[in-house]
Parts: sequence; C-alpha cells; structure tokens
Amino acid sequence: MEASAGLVAGSHNRNELVVIHGHEEPKPLKALDGQVCEICGDEIGVTAEGELFVACNECGFPVCRPCYEYERREGTQLCPQCKTRYKRLKGSPRVEGDEDEEDIDDIEHEFSLEDEQSKRQHLAEAMLHGKMSYGRGVDEEASQTSHHHPEIPHPITARSRPVSGEFPLPHHADQGSSLHKRVHPYPVSEPGGSARFDGWDANREGGGEWRDRMDDWKSKQGLLGPDPNDLDPDMPIVDEARQPLSRKVPIASSKVNPYRMVIVARLFILAIFLRYRILNPVHDAIGLWLTSVTCEIWFAFSWILDQFPKWFPIDRETYLDRLSLRYEREGEPSMLSPVDIFVSTVDPLKEPPLVTANTVLSILAVDYPVDKISCYVSDDGASMLTFEALSETAEFARKWVPFCKKFAIEPRAPEMYFSLKIDYLKDKVQPTFVKERRAMKREYEEFKVRINAMVAKAVKVPPEGWIMQDGTPWPGNNTRDHPGMIQVFLGHSGGLDAEGNELPRLVYVSREKRPGFHHHKKAGAMNALVRVSAVLTNAPFMLNLDCDHYINNSKAVREAMCFLMDAQTGRKVCYVQFPQRFDGIDTHDRYANRNTVFFDINMKGLDGIQGPVYVGTGCVFRRQALYGYEPPKGPKRPKMVSCGCLPCCGGRKKARKNSRNGNGKSGSTVDGEDDKALLMSQMNFEKRFGQSAVFVASTLMEEGGVPPSSSPAALLKEAIHVISCGYEDKTEWGTELGWIYGSITEDILTGFKMHCRGWRSIYCMPKRAAFKGSAPINLSDRLNQVLRWALGSVEIFFSRHSPVWYGYNGGHLKWLERFAYVNTTIYPFTSLPLLAYCTLPAICLLSGKFIMPTISTFASLFFISLFLSIFVTGILELRWSGVSIEEWWRNEQFWVIGGVSAHLFAVVQGLLKVLAGIDTNFTVTSKATDDEEFGELYAFKWTTLLIPPTTLLIINLVGVVAGVSDAINNGYQSWGPLFGKLFFAFWVIVHLYPFLKGLMGRQNRTPTIVVIWSVLLASIFSLLWVRIDPFVIKTKGPTTKQCGINC
Repeated sequence: MEASAGLVAGSHNRNELVVIHGHEEPKPLKALDGQVCEICGDEIGVTAEGELFVACNECGFPVCRPCYEYERREGTQLCPQCKTRYKRLKGSPRVEGDEDEEDIDDIEHEFSLEDEQSKRQHLAEAMLHGKMSYGRGVDEEASQTSHHHPEIPHPITARSRPVSGEFPLPHHADQGSSLHKRVHPYPVSEPGGSARFDGWDANREGGGEWRDRMDDWKSKQGLLGPDPNDLDPDMPIVDEARQPLSRKVPIASSKVNPYRMVIVARLFILAIFLRYRILNPVHDAIGLWLTSVTCEIWFAFSWILDQFPKWFPIDRETYLDRLSLRYEREGEPSMLSPVDIFVSTVDPLKEPPLVTANTVLSILAVDYPVDKISCYVSDDGASMLTFEALSETAEFARKWVPFCKKFAIEPRAPEMYFSLKIDYLKDKVQPTFVKERRAMKREYEEFKVRINAMVAKAVKVPPEGWIMQDGTPWPGNNTRDHPGMIQVFLGHSGGLDAEGNELPRLVYVSREKRPGFHHHKKAGAMNALVRVSAVLTNAPFMLNLDCDHYINNSKAVREAMCFLMDAQTGRKVCYVQFPQRFDGIDTHDRYANRNTVFFDINMKGLDGIQGPVYVGTGCVFRRQALYGYEPPKGPKRPKMVSCGCLPCCGGRKKARKNSRNGNGKSGSTVDGEDDKALLMSQMNFEKRFGQSAVFVASTLMEEGGVPPSSSPAALLKEAIHVISCGYEDKTEWGTELGWIYGSITEDILTGFKMHCRGWRSIYCMPKRAAFKGSAPINLSDRLNQVLRWALGSVEIFFSRHSPVWYGYNGGHLKWLERFAYVNTTIYPFTSLPLLAYCTLPAICLLSGKFIMPTISTFASLFFISLFLSIFVTGILELRWSGVSIEEWWRNEQFWVIGGVSAHLFAVVQGLLKVLAGIDTNFTVTSKATDDEEFGELYAFKWTTLLIPPTTLLIINLVGVVAGVSDAINNGYQSWGPLFGKLFFAFWVIVHLYPFLKGLMGRQNRTPTIVVIWSVLLASIFSLLWVRIDPFVIKTKGPTTKQCGINC
C-alpha cells in the first residue's frame, strides 16, 4: 500500500474504478534507501556480502527475498517480467527442478560435517520463516550463535530465524524437524533437574562419548548435580519468559464469602416476604394490593437475574515484561501479533473532526511496533470534511508521534495531554523537554485552527457540491448514493515521521451506498472494515473504538495481547473487553454517566463465569471468532479402562459400548463424514463470506498476513469490491459472521453469538485506564442515549437471537452467563411495574388506603429483615469492588429516572416496531463539548422523555401535601398510618431528585411546555381518581356505623 497512490473510488457492481491524484498538496518526504519490491512494496534488502539482493540475473526485476522464495516454492517459479525460471540463490531452500543446476553453494559445502538431520531441520526452519516473514521489514544476513553453548554453531541464517516466542533450544543429533515449534511452547523442567541444556558434541568418541551421554541422562534424572560451567547467566530471563502472561486474582474470601451468604439469606427472606404479601390481601383496596404484589414479584425476578451472575467475581493482572521477553527478543524482529484498529464516525457536525483526530493520533502513537499497527477510519457519512481533517491529522502525526515516544507522553491524545492540570515536568529529565513541549503545543494549536476553519467552511454546502483541490467533484456529495472510497494516508512508502522513522498505516474508508440497499448502520460499517482490513493487512486481532474514545494508556494493546497471545489460554479467547471511562463529567456524576456499578461490579462477576459482554467500544477481537469459527478443541481426557472383572461403576457396559464404537467400520464412517463436512465447508466458503477470492483466502489464514504475491493496486481494487453495497447479499454476514444485524445495539448480539459457540471473553482493567471517551452529561442527551440502548435490548428480546430461547443446542453457554444476557434484554420491561409502583404512593395518600394491611409485630420483622438484607448486600458489593457509596447511590437514582422515562418509551417503540412494523430512527449522541467547564450539564433540550418523571414528581408532591393536610384535620390517630405512606412517597421523590435538579437548570428555569403538560396530566389524574376511586370496594346503602341500627 502506497500512501501517495491517491483516493481510490469505485463501485464493483457498476464496474467503475477511479484513482484521484493531486487531491492534496504534496508533502515533503524523506527519500527511502534502496529499491522497493514490485510485488509486496517492501524494501529489497541486501545479501550477506552487502550487495543489493537480485532475484533474476536476466532482467534484474526488483523482488524481495520473501516474494522470491514464495514464488519458487508455491508459484510458477518464473520471473514476472522476463518469464525466466528463477535459479536457486545462496541461503534459499531447494525446490523441485534445482538438481540439474550448477550450485556454487553446494560445492562450497561439499565437505561440511553437518549431518543430514540438521540439514532437514535447517530447511524446515527456513521454509517456516519464509511463510511467516511477510511484512516484518528487511532481513539482515547475520550469523547467530547459541545463547547456551557459544562453542556450538547455531544453524540459523537470514531466512531461518526462530519463530515467534521460541526459546533457543539445542539441536541434538536425534532431534527431528522443528516445524512443530510454531506455537510458543513451555519447556518443562524435569523434577529435581537443572535448567541446563546439553547439546551434541561432534568431537566425542569412544568411551568418552558414552560416559558423557550417561552423565547427561543422569543429570536429567536428577542423579547428578549441575555442572557450574554449564550454567547460563541468561537462564533467569528465559525462565521468566516461560511464565504465564497473566493470572486470575480471586477476590479475598473474607470479602466474597460474607457477600454470598447475605445473597442466600436475602433470597430466603424475599421468599418469606412474598409469601406473606400474597397470603395477606388488603380487602378494602384489592386493586392496590394486587398491583403492588405483581410489581414486587417482578422486581424479585429481575433481582435474581441481575444478582447471581455476580457470584464469582475475579480480578486479573498482566505481566508486560514477560510479553516483551517472549516476543521482543533483542536483536530480532518483534514477534508480537499485528493489530488492526477501527474507528467509526458518521456525522462530522455531531462528532467533531477534532475529537476524531485526537483518537487517531493516540492510535498512531501507541506503544507497539509500528509495522504491526494499522488504523482504519470508517466515514459512514462520506464527508469531505472528515476526509480533509484526516489528511491534516496524518501530516500532524509526523511531528506528534516522535514527540510522544521520545518523552513517554501519557495520554497521547494532544487535546487531553495539553489540558491536564498536573505537573507535566514530573519524571522528565531531558533538558530539551520544555522547549520541545512548547513548540509542540504551538504546532497543535495551529493544527486546531486549521481543523476549525474546515468545520466553519463545511457548515454551508455549496449548491454544486464540494469540489476537491484539483477541481474534481467530491465522490460523496450525495451521502445516500456514492461509490466506495479508500485512501491510504500513511503506509510503507509515505509513512515516515519528521525523524525518518516509519509510522503505522492510516487508511480512510467510506463504503459504497446506493438507494434500495440495507446498510445496517454501524454494524454494517464495522463489517465493511473487517473485510477491507482483511484484504489490505489481515491482522489476526482487531480493536474497535468509537471516534470519541482515545487511547489513554499507550500500553493498552499490549495488555490485551497478554491474554490473546498466551499459549495456554489465549486460543479460546474471542475478545478482551476494557471498561469504559469518561472525561468531562462533573464530580458528583448527577446522571450516573460513568456507569461504575456496571463496569466495576457486574463485569467483574461475568469475568468469573464465561467472560464479560461486549459493550461496543474498547474491545480487542480475535478475527477468527468474528468469522463464525468455533474455538479450538482441547485434548480430550482419556477414558478409564476397566478390567471387566468387577462391575465397578458400570465398567463392563461402557467397555462394550466403546468397543462397538471403536471398530474399523464405524470409525471410518465418522472420519468420512468429517471429511465430507470439511469438503462441503470449503466449497461453500464464497457463499458464506462473499464473492471475493482474496478475502476468502484471508479467512483461512489463522495467524493473519497477506500473500506476498499480491500487488498493492490489486489489493486496493479488491478492497473496493468488498465494501460494495451488494457484497453481503446471499451471504452470512450479519447473521452468523461479523457484527450481527437485527438491533441498534449490535454489540450485545455479537458477543452473545460468540459465547454461544463456546468462546470465552476476558475483562481487562489496567491500573491506568486503557481508553477514555466523552459522555453526554446533560439530562436530555443522557436519556436519549439510554433510550437507544433500551430499544436495542427490546429488539433483541423479540428477535430469533433472544437469549431466552436461542443457543441451547450446542450447550456452550453457561447458565449464569445466560442469566446475564437475559437480563440485558428484559430490563426495559421493568419500566412498566416501576412506573406503577412509583404511582402507588400518590394514590395511597389521595385515597386514604394503603397497599398493605395493618401488620403485627412479628410480620414487621419480615420488612425489617428485607430492608437490612438489601442494605448489607449493597455495602458488601462496594467492599469487594471498590465502588464508592456515592456512585452506587447515583446508579440507584438513575435506575428509577431512566426506568420511568427512557425504558418506558423503548418498550412502547419496540412493541410498535414488532407488532405494527413502525421503525424509529435514533440520533447520534452529540460529542461536542462546551467551552465552559461542565457548561453542557446545565443545557436543556426539550424531549417527550421528560414528561413521565415530571408527572410522577408532581403527583407525589401533591399526595404528600394532601396526606399531611388530611392527618392534621383528622387528629392524632391519623398520623400512624400516614408514616408508611409518606415513607413510600419520599422514596420516589428522593430517587427523582437529580431529575428535578436537571429540570431547574442553572437559572432554576423549566421550559413552559414541560410544566404545562405535567401539571395538566397530574390534575386530570387526580380529579379522575377522586371521581372514580377504582381500587376501593363500593358498598350500597348507608353505613350502620354512622347512622345506627334504626337509620
């Protein structure tokens, strides 16, 4: 991929492909040394003699060594230009047809003492490295020796470096091919043995050789002590690299055991309480009693679904030093896995380009090998403003990235770094830091001015549409009808910073959109990025971020790799989810924007079961899991063999059954069925993944990588194909592959499908927050965001992927994990009983009735025990999770606020969509921030979501006034029953208090429309209640207590 190739726009369906050059001013780049391979775009490299590598001696067509060896091994073995057969060069493995050639390399080594077994091992390592070395940069001809025995030559050449994560083991005479060491093994030390490695010495002869071999065997068996001369000073480092990259940290039993005991006690008390409520009805207000009992039963059911997935909470810790020791060995190329990072944006006026630019800059400056990082920005609005802002961002990154890496800046988003109110000189020792920081801050301010000028210009669209700098009309002028567009801003031939170092790739992507096609909003855009990245870079792991979520911890990607690249447990991990953290929220977090209870309590509990749910951003995926593959099967436990002499545990019966299944005929039938299924799956690849041969081939490469024979131009053309609007037709995209369609909260569905296949996920909470974003801190935007989440949950509940009835066949989803997924889909329905329950206090105060009969002293213990268990459960949760009591209380308050407003509307809209087919569109939450600190907190925007909670507040306040007035008029005996009703009403008012403050705003003003509607509804309800009084039993005739018997 060349960064100067221009903007590639086209449509596969219309057979159009245009390359627009000169769309931006030329940027000065530092000249590259050496020639570039015409196949893959990498540098050619040099030979051991320091000369430029020449693959074809006839025409000198520039090809690098990996492409040359790939062409000889798996291609036509011909030069692409002159069609002459490639001859074998020094250091390259032999292929069929090389026997008849004059080979100087073989003549020079005719009398080599290396045995045939070592030659085969040498060849296997060279072939393996040839397959895995694409994209790792230029190989240097170097001769390496063993770390453990310098006197023994280590058979490693320029094409046979050790595979990622291997340790330099000795090469015994009886050792086979090392091809099996592709996965990172943990060499096991024998009990009591030493850590030394004894290799084969060619000078051993006769009895001395036999004696040394016996000493070697005895040493391995622990019969001899280690030889001091054989101890390697580097062995402690090697031992450290063998250790696991992460570990579980269980919550202390002194914290979690009392918590579990209280949960069980609360469940028991709740059962007794509900039994008492059902068996003791209120006969003079049967309607109130029935409504309250129904609500309480639903609340109990909802609490069980929410509480029990938190039964096994755990913490985790990672070891970044071990990751570096294992995969970043000194003097060798980094073996860390490549990562493709996705950033999605839609409307640059609601998601400011400056916010997106900061996210992209933090990605480009991440602490990870630059050749392993590729950033893809999805512009689903096809905005020229986003395109030009990204071009400016790529230019500014040439200065920002080396500054961050030179001085270890945190965070690496410039807006957040320069706005930090801390001592930025702390831990800085370079004398030039202050001077360079001032210069960089000036550069960033000039960059902001340029971006702001673009935004101001983009507010008014010209009648003829946007025109690019070279006079070409912008292809995305019609946002609903435009071709696919791809621009590589930073790449191999244009990705150098101001100091001449390589930068990560930066690619702009806008998928094709045409009328009459379903584009599936964000989920469709993410699937398009999956396919584009598979064609261009095909990293085995992917990180997705919202445009406003920047990388706050530059080592965040390494944290995820500690789980995904772990040789023992990583292969069954589908994704690593990080908690969401936010900037710009007021200290008191009035509307629970931080959502700490969910991220620090619920997610920790799920991590102890099968893993956390996917929450839409800050998640590192395994690409194979998104492709719908199942996790690798572990080795099966061998069955117990019974002698058959005793009927112990049914041994005879099981043995007979096993023997029946173990005969040749049955086994061959099973193998044949497996082969047939495998063949059918290979034949249906294109039907499953789409009609792109390049993309289908990439899905089979579990470790990622792009075939060296692919040219950048062909890859870009294929990338335009996979983002065409009709590519997903008649495929499994959105149903079994990628982000799942069917809900505006596609994240829940996507993670749920992976867990149903048997994958597990990991929750990673580093000490420094990995990512930070912006949250809608004013009331209206917050409620609209919650409405969108709740509407997505309702859609999932009524879909075929509902966790209530989906995913039982495989049996891979654990029951407590299913409880959590069921809870994520039914929690909006809690709004119906919650709204009724919050209305009951006002009804009781206005009618003089109550939902419970007069209780005895013994019955009152049930209520006291229930309230105590609720209180103690919350306290113990805070104790093991570290959440503050203020955050817990804000979460409880907003549960009521959101429940009686956003969740209620979500249920209504969801039912309208399912029953009547009426679809509702959601608006993108504004990411813009006010210049004044927390200024947006007091901004007020009218929305119908405000009416239900305002009405509840008014009728409960009216009820309190009416109840107190009635008690004053009726005398002392009326105050006793009044206290229970007042407590009930104050519970509602206290929970709605943040909502009341949001209505008042900064100047204590509320929009007239809200006051009018709320007062009108409250008045109508109160008058209607007084007139009808539906929940109170009517009696005909006079009351004898008032009139007497002779009335």
